[in-house]
Amino acid sequence: MTIAQCAPRILAGILLALAPVGIASADATCDFADEPIVLGGIAPLSPPGATGAGIIIDWAFQQAAADINAECGVDIAGQRHRVQVLTGDSEGISERGQALAERWIFEDGVHGIVGGYHSAVALATMPISQEHGIPTLFAGPWSDDITASGIVEFAGRPPRSASGVDYIFRTSPANSMIAPVAVDWLTALGAKDVIIMTENTDYGIPAAADETALLAAAGITAETFSVELGTEDFVPILSRVLARPQPPDAIRILITGETGFNLNQQMAELGIAPSSDTICLAESFSGDSEQFWAAVPDGNYCAFTRVGATPALFNELAHAVNANYRERWGGVAPSFALEPYDSVRLLAAAMDIAETYSDGAAIVAALETIDVEFAQGRYYFDYGSHKPELPAGTPKFLWHQWPDPIVVIMQYYEQDQDALDAAVIFPPLYQTVDTNYIAPGTSP
Repeated sequence: MTIAQCAPRILAGILLALAPVGIASADATCDFADEPIVLGGIAPLSPPGATGAGIIIDWAFQQAAADINAECGVDIAGQRHRVQVLTGDSEGISERGQALAERWIFEDGVHGIVGGYHSAVALATMPISQEHGIPTLFAGPWSDDITASGIVEFAGRPPRSASGVDYIFRTSPANSMIAPVAVDWLTALGAKDVIIMTENTDYGIPAAADETALLAAAGITAETFSVELGTEDFVPILSRVLARPQPPDAIRILITGETGFNLNQQMAELGIAPSSDTICLAESFSGDSEQFWAAVPDGNYCAFTRVGATPALFNELAHAVNANYRERWGGVAPSFALEPYDSVRLLAAAMDIAETYSDGAAIVAALETIDVEFAQGRYYFDYGSHKPELPAGTPKFLWHQWPDPIVVIMQYYEQDQDALDAAVIFPPLYQTVDTNYIAPGTSP
């Protein structure tokens, strides 16, 4: 079944409990304790959230729980506990994230929270998990504020952990770790005039501001257009682009999910980008090739950021997860499959180390000093209460932030190309072709 075929059930508000594949049951060989470890998993499963991503995020949660349980769960003081993930639909809306956190904490008694995807949802959810001492591992949200506000005042926000324990961590990169890669690439290509299309959210507005500042520092002019998630008709905005005296060198899309795809396709239909004049730098969800080509059939030669290891850099676990992903969905497992998968495994590993699933402070202490490898690589956290002083000049978002996510620019150059075969064009360290851009109509 394709994601598109699942859509009616999503739109009806039914949360999918997708059965993992390739995993044997451990029930016959494991003596599990009666009480499971229960995690709340945040995913956007209905509009205006990125529903295609949400289904995959839920799949990743359930796959991780199944894999852990197949290994006889989590050992807490000599007793084995199953892991269960309750996936809640955030709809990509802040208030829905808050409602989920409250339900999980007050009704379901969750021991941790994972996922997130949308920065606005994460920013709205984390004060509740912080207040109630629930270890939270965000996977997907990029806003710098998610980790930067944990230690000192940042962007006008008071520190959430001025005293006591900070329960918020992140395994996806901060936007300030992603923006320089895109800007360095555009600079290397000699771009001088860029349009940024951004969503009007706590992710999109700061992300556009960060990239605009970096572009300006590189001598590149940037004009920004902002839209609401759920927008379907982009002709009024794109007409303004067509009316410019000169076409832009590149259009950068900072709009998540289906809304970004709608823009991308309309941009291509009008011949704006990708074209001989204008580079298309699409939203990172474009790395899900099946969904990209279904929604953007005219998007060949679009480039996109990929967060997380490329297939050439997959470790043994990433290959195993990717094999299950390909069997279930086709294509290559994107970061929003690997990140939530790892967030479940990482939180479970911390509970194993701390020998508790209910003492949030002890789990935080284990996370702060953890050193373990999962699908996206080796996880550790440079700065936390174990090392609270950030040296001068160190970005504040590195507090409780995994510092080593891989960020690359990839590009499609054949119609309906599998993301497994798309070219890594930047940075040079990870290039799979001998060029940093494939002009439309050519091959590397």
